[in-house]
Amino acid sequence: MSRFTEFFALKKSIAGMLFMVVFVGLGERMAERFLPIYLLALGGGALSIGLLNGLDNLLSALYSFPGGYIADRFGIKRALLFFNLLAMAGFAVVIFVPRTWAVLGASFLFLSWTAISLPASMKLIARVLPRNKRTMGVTVHSLVRRIPMALGPLFGGLMIGFFGERAGVRLAFAGAFLLALLALLLQQRLISEEDNEFVPRPEGNPLQIFRLMSPDLKNLLISDILIRFCEQIPYAFVVVWAMKVIPRPVSAFQFGILTVVEMTVALLIYIPVARLADRGGKKIFVAITFGFFTLFPLVLYFSRSFEVLLFAFAVRGLKEFGEPTRKSLILDLSPPGQSAAMFGLYYLLRDLVVSLAAFGGAFLWMAGPGVNFFTASAFGAAGTVWFILYGRDLSSGQAGEPPEGSRGVR
Repeated sequence: MSRFTEFFALKKSIAGMLFMVVFVGLGERMAERFLPIYLLALGGGALSIGLLNGLDNLLSALYSFPGGYIADRFGIKRALLFFNLLAMAGFAVVIFVPRTWAVLGASFLFLSWTAISLPASMKLIARVLPRNKRTMGVTVHSLVRRIPMALGPLFGGLMIGFFGERAGVRLAFAGAFLLALLALLLQQRLISEEDNEFVPRPEGNPLQIFRLMSPDLKNLLISDILIRFCEQIPYAFVVVWAMKVIPRPVSAFQFGILTVVEMTVALLIYIPVARLADRGGKKIFVAITFGFFTLFPLVLYFSRSFEVLLFAFAVRGLKEFGEPTRKSLILDLSPPGQSAAMFGLYYLLRDLVVSLAAFGGAFLWMAGPGVNFFTASAFGAAGTVWFILYGRDLSSGQAGEPPEGSRGVR
């Protein structure tokens, strides 16, 4: 057991964070993944779907840096408590007010739970684990996160199948509320005060933090922005394409199965890639990931039945090939003691720009699904080429640095 926990970089505090990821993520994916269908059922159109996806990216951007600042200022434990309460409040609004404006308003609370809590989660990993175990720590976080991403849409699809699009989604949000409450209780019990690191007066000016960003991290950011354009332009319309547009549309339950295929592929590749990335360079794994991001919209466009969509979603799962490695690389390239703030700033800058792609995706979709998908792939190709030319990671000789906490950061 000790070898198992050592290999997978498992600590008690990290276990508390992982329980949060499972339970809040399960509720979130059980409900949020079908929000475009729910909006259509409430009378909304393509623009309301584009607005929802754009808000998701915009709020993710705006919340990322405050999320990192709150984690630095008040500690990881209190920060995660606050973030969970925000998500629960958003779930409650959707449950009790079935209106388009209420869903869009509640999205300010629950859509960006992942973004606002991610800097605190990454700070905990940087705090507890040495550098040569961070990729494994981030990978386990990403791996566990994919379990609810796989099962959530499956359960949500069943609820829609039994209770209809409107009642089914509301029931899914009720389940999400209860699961978030359970996650809150577990994380508060398991995250130790010793690992509840905080900084009395952290830097609150994003411009000051930006000056500390290295050129290598800036190049990673530029390539990542282009890749997220590729992802977000078609993102909200993938479910619409599969369930409403293609000649042989899939059911909600079948779409849940497609998501299971995507997440299963991702789960199978996470651990081997993490082991290799911690032992050597990380650039090659990130570059391969960007290549799969680029490929998915093209494959999706030519997928017109459930059977072919199975292959397309397997390709979508492969785009997770080096995602934990990319997050670990952000931590590696962040200045000591500023991992949460730098991580939050990185996502602030990235998602603020990428929110334009999410809003613009609706107009590209109205011009035609092909315009949407092929434009997305072109951005992906540009991001992949940029990273191949200018992306770098740290040398293997720097791989054994201790956790942040052991460097006297308080």
